[in-house]
Amino acid sequence: MNSANGGNGVNGTVRPPAGPGTERPPGRMLRVGGVPLHIVREGSGPVCVLSAGLGMGWFDWEPVVPLLTPHRTVVRFDRPGLGFSAPPLEPPTAAGEADRIAGVLDALGLTGPATVVGHSLAGFHAEAFARLHPQRTAGIVLVDGSVEEDPRPAPARELRTTAAHARGRVLAAAGLPRALGPALRRLTVRASSVSRQDPAPADLVRRTYGTGRVARALLMENARYRDVAAELGALRESRPMPPVPVSVLAASPGTGSWLERRWLERQRALAERLDGRFEAVAPAGHLLMYDRPQAVAAAVLATPARLRRGDPA
Repeated sequence: MNSANGGNGVNGTVRPPAGPGTERPPGRMLRVGGVPLHIVREGSGPVCVLSAGLGMGWFDWEPVVPLLTPHRTVVRFDRPGLGFSAPPLEPPTAAGEADRIAGVLDALGLTGPATVVGHSLAGFHAEAFARLHPQRTAGIVLVDGSVEEDPRPAPARELRTTAAHARGRVLAAAGLPRALGPALRRLTVRASSVSRQDPAPADLVRRTYGTGRVARALLMENARYRDVAAELGALRESRPMPPVPVSVLAASPGTGSWLERRWLERQRALAERLDGRFEAVAPAGHLLMYDRPQAVAAAVLATPARLRRGDPA
């Protein structure tokens, strides 16, 4: 890749990769924390960052973006190894992902407060960003965010990390991501949405989930999930939340099952912990951005717009 050298600074860009007979995706590649990341910036006005859940990509926010761009500068990015971003240099951590969000904003020249929207696992990252970068936080929106009431790291972290690397290499060598990755993505999305459809373009799904790079990143995020949750738990003890608006959106499929009621209780408790607003969104599955994009956009737009002098509109 021909992106420039450096840490969070940006000295050059490259276009996202394109294969034969395919169109280039929107956005550009910027080096953040030593890793070339695929970043898409659209719209104008106060800034919001959309960060998708475990193993997901920038295009999973597509239904929400048109509802926001008339009013907000919308930033989406692929975490290392996912979407079109280069592989990670290190396993994920809560602090590392919070700093990555800050680095993405720096790379775009957006130094003022931002509303950070985190779906599922990325809810951990959004909350960590608010606690570690309070002056840069205008608000957070958790979209059916992950919840761990008593987070503790899983044992044998380094062994799990090594095993995730090894599984990824074996899967890639056997050609399984190309053979099964897109189909597994489709099945997962359909199972997590009340519409039972995956609206992502088939070409994008093949070009991302058909790669060993994305499979390895997904395995690593899963392997380090409990460690990230425990790290956030420690941050809650040492780093207070800034006095910013917090919205917790919880998916409610409308089945009335015990599992659904328990999930809504956990989400409500999370909102109370963060002194935030709770909203049960129904009917919706875990992929709220697909089932109820209007609810996600409304929560973002309800956050008071704050621009810092010097930030581009």
